[in-house]
Amino acid sequence: MRDAAAQIIYLKDYRPVPITVHHVELTFHLSPNATKVQTTLHCARQSEGPMVLNGEGLKLLSLTVDGSEHPYDHDDKSLTLDPKQPRFTLETLVEIDPQSNTALDGLYMSNGMYCTQCEAEGFRKITYMLDRPDVMATYRVRIESDQPVLLSNGNPAAQGPGWADWDDPHPKPTYLFALVAGDLRPTSEVYTTSEQKNVTLNIWVRPGDEGKTAYAMDALKRSMRWDEEIYGRTYDLDVFNIVAVDDFNMGAMENKGLNIFNSKYVLASPETATDQDYAAIESIVAHEYFHNWTGNRITCRDWFQLCLKEGLTVFRDQQFSADMRSAPVQRIKDVLALRSRQFREDAGPLAHPVRPESFVEINNFYTATVYEKGAEVIAMLRHLVGPKGYRRALSLYFDRHDGQACTIEDWLQVFEDACGRDLTQFKRWYTQAGTPRVSVSVEDKNSQIQLTFRQKTPPTPGQTEKAPYVIPILYGLLSEDGQDLVGTQLLEMTSEQTTVTHNVAGPVVPSILRGFSAPVILDIAQSDADKRLLLAHDTDPFNRWEAARSLAKSQILATMYEDKAPDAQWLEALRTLTTTTTLDPAFRALCLALPAQDDLAQTIVDAGNVPDPDEIYRARQSIFEALGLALGPELRMQIDALQTPGPYTPDAKDAGKRALKNTCLRLLAPHDGTLVKTAFESANNMTDQIASFAALLSIGDKDAAQRFEAQWGHDRLVMDKWFMLQITEAKPPQAVPLALDLTKHLAFEPENPNRFRAVIGGLISNPAGFHTASGAGYRFLADWLLWLDPKNPQTAARMSTAFETWRRYDPDRQGLMQEAMQRMQASPTLSDNLNEMLTRMLDGTEP
Repeated sequence: MRDAAAQIIYLKDYRPVPITVHHVELTFHLSPNATKVQTTLHCARQSEGPMVLNGEGLKLLSLTVDGSEHPYDHDDKSLTLDPKQPRFTLETLVEIDPQSNTALDGLYMSNGMYCTQCEAEGFRKITYMLDRPDVMATYRVRIESDQPVLLSNGNPAAQGPGWADWDDPHPKPTYLFALVAGDLRPTSEVYTTSEQKNVTLNIWVRPGDEGKTAYAMDALKRSMRWDEEIYGRTYDLDVFNIVAVDDFNMGAMENKGLNIFNSKYVLASPETATDQDYAAIESIVAHEYFHNWTGNRITCRDWFQLCLKEGLTVFRDQQFSADMRSAPVQRIKDVLALRSRQFREDAGPLAHPVRPESFVEINNFYTATVYEKGAEVIAMLRHLVGPKGYRRALSLYFDRHDGQACTIEDWLQVFEDACGRDLTQFKRWYTQAGTPRVSVSVEDKNSQIQLTFRQKTPPTPGQTEKAPYVIPILYGLLSEDGQDLVGTQLLEMTSEQTTVTHNVAGPVVPSILRGFSAPVILDIAQSDADKRLLLAHDTDPFNRWEAARSLAKSQILATMYEDKAPDAQWLEALRTLTTTTTLDPAFRALCLALPAQDDLAQTIVDAGNVPDPDEIYRARQSIFEALGLALGPELRMQIDALQTPGPYTPDAKDAGKRALKNTCLRLLAPHDGTLVKTAFESANNMTDQIASFAALLSIGDKDAAQRFEAQWGHDRLVMDKWFMLQITEAKPPQAVPLALDLTKHLAFEPENPNRFRAVIGGLISNPAGFHTASGAGYRFLADWLLWLDPKNPQTAARMSTAFETWRRYDPDRQGLMQEAMQRMQASPTLSDNLNEMLTRMLDGTEP
């Protein structure tokens, strides 16, 4: 166990700095092991008190104030001084070692290229500074290096042999600083904004990757145009640069004018990228670009307000993806992600409010709650004020707070002022943790239908009592023959119990929570016949899909607990759905997909039972095979009908066809291995090849992995798929031994976050394999997290959340997981990042 307890940071303790910085000048003399950073801070006093600068891992070579030596105190995390003049200039010279920075935080090297990642607190590893988001300054940067390409934020100011100057005129916090220096090749275009300003767009990649940037460039231009049309926001610099980096802890980073991306979210070609890759590139490029206004021009006052930029920007990128693709399909995918990550988080020891009250390491709060639930809170606001009210509020937000670091209170005040609403109660969505449960009962009284809604939020760590939320509930009523009787109604639920009445004759089938209008768990007693009616006739696509998913869960659980064969009426409903060509193929594919093992486990927990991973796997696999057998002719017919002749295009129409075709292929795999082999051999794009490869692995084709590796061993991103799929598709008893074998493969590079996530994350993504009764999966994960933690604590901490559901399982598994976590916690060199996560999971409390 570590000697010293980590410092806890509290929202209630926020104070403005007594001395701020309004302009920063930086000169970098780049060297792999001895980079020198010369910093000039133009400072101004705001109140009484010393200036406490953040700095970690820095070798201080000199310090002056207004050109003269000045006294200071110095430790391994800060530098303190107290000049008395109202304005002064602080100059420091430090030395850092980018080559040894394996945490990929601050200034580091990736295969010979210099790169930065400063969010949340990486700038303090570059030079001494007030490293907090409410200190916003303009920047002038000089980079001196023999690298051919030298990039930083803002606009290029000047350059010469071995140097380049960059000027960023927009005040920004330190977390948005960026620098890249390396041997890179650009793909360049000029974009003309709605204000007739020409902006040079560059996507920088390593030599050889130039042919894989076209889609990212197209997504960027579409994002810029969409933001102009939907939000009235135009770009504000002369250039916009994106750089693809192989070693990156996250998906991408929105640094002002210089976005840095994980290569997997930039590089794409039909031969190497799947439809899912293309969709992710489109979404993430948009997300980072949209941050230019919601995050950069207006940032968060402190890290407790992180959802102010991330939740809002996730909502914006979801809107964009819905407009670019199928809105119903996009909504279903967003909710699937929310339920699989955020609902699980809310139901366990890591539950926290959208705006947390405290933290040890802010990197541990880049969570699904902040991002995905934060986006759902924005969506609910839009439901409550309407699209026009939302647009008025956002316009006021941009006008009022441009150039400021803001709080949730500032955000809600804008809506109150623009729309005339009191949002005091609504604010609970930001301050209370947990997922509300909404129950609905239906009564037919004297030709009136009475719906009674009740809300209850279970206790979460640190919050035992929960006040009622404002919950916008969209709902409808269907007759027995499938007619929509009242259209879509909006109920604003504000109390623990609410009743609404409709003058329609029963019986009816309610369609509740249309479009998933609030992030809640819905409890409503409905028969399978009611669900089949919703599946066939509901005018709301989300609830049609929800009915299909609920029916599938019932079938799997009936197989698990009662050993029942699939219901004939359910199979017939799916047969009809599969062949209904008026429905979007992508939507049909989602309706045919069975619930994931983790989703089923949570359903069992919600029912008051203990999930058995082996039994869940067995029952799900049984239903899966039964579906393929029962729907065989229809599935084959769809495969033939859904071919996409001609060159591959990643557009939503063709991607939807491939999604349904490959779903059908996967269902047929246990019954027709020859069909799958033919599909693998004839695939002319990665979407089809990876789908057939996964299907071959699932039926135990021993040669598929070798054939795929022989073809794609040269491509690092495709090989990430190769590593992960072998483990995720392995039969549960084989998963841990296979993961162990793959860690010995010559291409396994655990220092690379993508490769580490592919292998170790691959096992986590195989629930029955990870939760093998012997505990081997838990020991495997603990061993690798202990290996990674000293090198890259951020990634280690994030992957430790595989243990967050440990209390849901049987006592033997609980004991084995607890033992694995306690063994990690006993490490004398454990990072604050990982220690905080383990403490919260083991204790069930926030810091």
